[in-house]
Formats: sequence, structure tokens, C-alpha cells
Amino acid sequence: MKMTEFVDGWILGEVLGEGAYGEVRLVINKVNGEAVAMKMVDLNKHPDARCNVRKETTIHRMLSNPNIIQYFGQRSELNVEYIFLEYASGGELFDRIEPDVGMPLVEARKYFRQLIMAVEYLHKRGVAHRDLKPENLLLDAHNNLKVSDFGLATVYRFQGKERRLDKKCGTLPYVAPEVLEVPYNAEPADIWSCGIILTALLAGELPWDQACMSCLEYVAWKDYKYEQLTPWKKLDEQSLSLIRKILNHIPSSRYTLFDIKGHIWYNIRFSEDVVSELCVESDKKNHNKKEETFSFSQPELPPVGNSKSVNIIELRKRTGLSFSQPTIVDNLLICSQLQTIQTQTSQNTLQNLVRRMTRFFVPSTCEKTVTIITEALERNNYHFRVNNFGIVESKHFYATEPVHQNICQQNLLYAV
Repeated sequence: MKMTEFVDGWILGEVLGEGAYGEVRLVINKVNGEAVAMKMVDLNKHPDARCNVRKETTIHRMLSNPNIIQYFGQRSELNVEYIFLEYASGGELFDRIEPDVGMPLVEARKYFRQLIMAVEYLHKRGVAHRDLKPENLLLDAHNNLKVSDFGLATVYRFQGKERRLDKKCGTLPYVAPEVLEVPYNAEPADIWSCGIILTALLAGELPWDQACMSCLEYVAWKDYKYEQLTPWKKLDEQSLSLIRKILNHIPSSRYTLFDIKGHIWYNIRFSEDVVSELCVESDKKNHNKKEETFSFSQPELPPVGNSKSVNIIELRKRTGLSFSQPTIVDNLLICSQLQTIQTQTSQNTLQNLVRRMTRFFVPSTCEKTVTIITEALERNNYHFRVNNFGIVESKHFYATEPVHQNICQQNLLYAV
């Protein structure tokens, strides 16, 4: 794929992500290698989006915080709106979550603290995000969390006057129960989403499809009948204690940001975290060996049969299933295509570009799986190499037919 010049001195790179109104592209300065993310909104496809863009940029322009993606500016054309944002080379927090496992407690606590600091800043400015989820939490080159995507954000407090919100919006598994019934208060709704994110970080799965009375998993949680259910049985007492306070069905009884910051789990020191991780590591390995071959993924659990809600106990009995995290494999093109930009100052930038991957499970050996992948690459005339650890690296992705389509078709025969 040929690199194109967006404006004088700036090279248009690959797609970093897609949203409801358009896509986000990488743009790199040819002289100094500086990279920025450019959100493109196609007004031909979404003629009503210009007003939303104006609202998003107005809110984002108000914000300046280390844990929030920086807003650089906006450019309007006849049929396209461009929003220029800080490029987070660490990718999405979503991709750091291992399905059905989560992440080490030390990392989860670090990211959750940074999330709480960002949300606290937003609420002090009278801004509600309304779509907090791991996909909208990015990481910079130093693995610091950055809240992004303010397309659904709104100002709920202005000049000391606070209003209740009446728009049902967000991503269902992360949405607070009161949002489905409107009107609702902004702050408790954002805090609820933080609790769901913390659950995903610690357990590697979401607790329910949506927090409503027709969802069996949520009813069990609300009625305190969840002790033997996943993800709750994976959590230690302190983690569960905090999440229980955050995911309170009644908004007025829900933990505030001040309450969260005062909880013992939130205030555990890094040194104590490290000792705790070392002590439980061997137990975790033994436990994992006994677990069924089963993996949940983000962001939703699949339904069983014709049921509208998921019966976790029944679903856990079904073994050998794997649901891979969704990703756009074409984003891997970034690493090879941008090598055509030959500047000394851009080398570090290129090395830090996001490399997104997806997970899948196969019953065959590593050697057999590598053979399947390399044969698919050979059939499509791709150059590749295999290192001593069984990692297949394809260095040239310029063919017209995406390589990942053929690889996925082959592996579907061996998955499950």
C-alpha cells in the first residue's frame, strides 16, 4: 500500500480505529517523525455529525490532564471534519486484558488509579464521559493511561448549577442501571462504568450483558447470590469489597470518587503489591492447570441457544470454547509501510507504533500451528521468518488480498 501525503510535510498512515461516525488515522511528520492521531468524520455518510463534532471538540478543548488524551485542533472541509489528537503508542488498555484472566494486580491497580484521577478531573470540570470502557482507555509510550473518545461526553454542571441527564448512551455492559431508565445523575453513572472496568482488569471478563432485571447475572449480583459465579469467585476479598461498593444498584448509595480513594484496596502500596503477587504466583499456576479449557473475551458474552440472557453456570459446563478479542489485523501494516519514511529523527517514533494482535486457541502443537500459518503465507507470496520461540513475523504486507483472511480460515478448522 502506497503512503500518501495528507498535507504538506505530513504522511497519512494506517487506520488506528473506527467509531460510530468515522475512523482514526495515523499522521506522521516527515521531518521530525512526530505522530498524531487524526479522527476523520465523513459528513456524506453522517450529515448530522457536524453538530456532534462541534460539541466533542468544545468539550475536549476544555481539558488538560496527564491522563486524558490531548486535543490539538480541528480542521473543517466541505464533506469531512478532522480532529487532531495525541497519539497513544501503547494502544488500547483493552488489549492488555488477557481473556478469562485479566492482568496482574499491580498493573490493574495502577491503571484503575489513573482512571479515577482522570474521572475526578472531568467531574471537577463538570464533564461526564458517558462511555468509559477499556477500548476508550489508551496507553502512551510509558504505559500511562489516557482517557479518549469524548463523542458522548456532555457538560452536566455549569456555573455551579447541575442538571440530570436524559440521554441513554454508552456501551451496554458498562452502562449503569439508572441510565436505562433516565433521567440520571452524571457522576454515579461514570463511577459505575469504572467498577465494570476494574472487574474486567482483574478477571478478564465482564459480569453481564447489561445491568437490568431481565439479566440473570445481574439479578444474582443484586441479590447477593453470586459467591459461586464468575467473575466474582476469581477476586480476592479486598477487590470484591471495593467493587461491591461501586456496583451498587442504588446511585445515592454508590461509592463516590472520594470513597474509592479512601478504600484500603486503592491505597495498597506498590511494595505490598509485589510481595502479594509473588506469594500467589505458584498457586495461580496450579489453579490454571485445573481450569477447564474455556475463555471469555471482551466485550460481551455469547448467548446460549435461544436464551436472551446468559446462564453462567450452564455456559461454564461447555468446554473447549474460545472467543478471541476483536481487533483490526490491518493495523499491523503500520510497522512495515511507514519504513518508507527515511529520517533519522523518526526512528524512535516508528519503533513505538502500535502493534495490535488477536488471541486464539488451537488444540494442535506449536509446531503444527506454525506450519499452518507459514503455509498460508507462502500460498499468498508473503515474506516471513520464524524465530526460535515459534513467533511468525511477516515483514511485507503489500499484497492486494489481506493475509489474515486466509490465516483465519485455516485456523478455524483447528480451533474448538
